[in-house]
Amino acid sequence: MENNAKVHIMDHPLIKDKVTRLRDKNTNVKEFRELAYEISLLMGYETTRNLELEPHEVETPLTKTVGSYIKQTVCLVPILRAGLGMVDAIVSIMPSAKVGHVGLYRDPVTVQPVEYYCKLPVEVQDGLTIVLDPMLATGGSAAAAIDFIKQRGAKDIKFMCLIAAPEGVEVLSKAHPDVEIYCAALDEGLNDHCYIVPGLGDAGDRLFGTL
Repeated sequence: MENNAKVHIMDHPLIKDKVTRLRDKNTNVKEFRELAYEISLLMGYETTRNLELEPHEVETPLTKTVGSYIKQTVCLVPILRAGLGMVDAIVSIMPSAKVGHVGLYRDPVTVQPVEYYCKLPVEVQDGLTIVLDPMLATGGSAAAAIDFIKQRGAKDIKFMCLIAAPEGVEVLSKAHPDVEIYCAALDEGLNDHCYIVPGLGDAGDRLFGTL
């Protein structure tokens, strides 16, 4: 994969430590959820680094001063179902964030992503939209989800995942070159079943305790 200024791979020691624990097959559901939350929380700071600010005057116990309030509305859009495991972390640092949802399934005949659910806040048209999905594997679902979100008027979009494969990054970057990609780790690639290697298995199953 060629260097891409729109792709941001987190290199913070705390994130690397937690990603390693997240990968461990012996990590139970409770620990997995907690780690996904903590990694998403740490990534949230970097993903929102360039939010627009506006000046705001406040009065401290000593005097008046001018600080800053966030000007942009932030909309979080998890891709169902695994993306739900990342939402609460971002909401904890931005309680005013709006939350939408996108659900996709892959048509068994055409093998194309099909939207079965999409409900978004109207603010996606003017604010920053952060699309959340723990895994960026083939990139097909992420690209399709962003297609659907753009059709609803979103213009400023970022994609945030925990683990990415080079193949998925390439597909998403080509489909949406305007979308910045944030990932906690960029892995080796995909196996014959399109699972990320070394990866962490099925993120949805590990988050929700299903098989």
